[in-house]
Amino acid sequence: MATAEVSALSDNNNDQDPKDPPEDGSMTLWEHLEELRSRIVRMAIAFLLGAGVCWAYKERILSWLTRPFMTAWQENHLADKATMNFSSPAAMFISYVHLAALAGFIVALPIILYQLWAFIAPGLYAREKRFAIPFVVSSCGLFALGGYFGWAVAFPRAFGFLLGFTEKLPDSEVIVKPTIMIGDYIDFVTRMFIAFGATAELPILVLFLSVAGLVTHRHLLKFFRYFIVVAFIISAVLTPPDPMSQILMAVPLIGLYGVSIGVAWAITVGRERRKAREEAEEKKREAEEKKREEAKPD
Repeated sequence: MATAEVSALSDNNNDQDPKDPPEDGSMTLWEHLEELRSRIVRMAIAFLLGAGVCWAYKERILSWLTRPFMTAWQENHLADKATMNFSSPAAMFISYVHLAALAGFIVALPIILYQLWAFIAPGLYAREKRFAIPFVVSSCGLFALGGYFGWAVAFPRAFGFLLGFTEKLPDSEVIVKPTIMIGDYIDFVTRMFIAFGATAELPILVLFLSVAGLVTHRHLLKFFRYFIVVAFIISAVLTPPDPMSQILMAVPLIGLYGVSIGVAWAITVGRERRKAREEAEEKKREAEEKKREEAKPD
């Protein structure tokens, strides 16, 4: 059943169903620009509202983000209490602004994605428009799942590795101690959070490429061995330089690639089955017409 629904979406890009026409009425360039402006304004309002709400809870959000750091600090048995610092009077305020902006974007992400879908919806068929809610829900769900996996699993191990360099130098009284700046920490964690969330969107990307007919499950299967290398390269670029963090991003990314192969398979098989059905019906019609022609008296 899922295959049939997905195939309906993919086939509409190639064949127009007379019973399912796209939304009637063309728009001029200025009307398109006006529509785009209104969608951008709504996305901006959603972002500002989300950022405002997150600003009210900025201390709790920061406390939540520092849990992996605290866990790593305790596991490394560091002598002093975990502290974070800011280098100038305005640094903490600016850090909170950055944090509220990022959190507000994540909170507003469902509305932003829906507005993007609504902008392209007039050019879609009616059956394609049914996928608006599943698209928004699956995109936000995968992003949140990827970000949470990074926060709960990858971040503590990354911090554990990096804080492990705290030590007393041999033959010296010098002690190497971490002095974590709050702005640097927020930038580091948010960059990692977005990286894990964005890589989790791979099945959605493959879905659109498959619907557009640009890739099939056969292409993905052929590229699988190369994608393993690509996954580790991506993880090496996006994560800290410790092997554990890279593995914790690369392995789930490879698993998501396997899920993407299943998505592409469902779309491709549905398209091929429908095409085979249409060809069989066409041959049947041709055979019936031929019989009628032969049955006509000379």
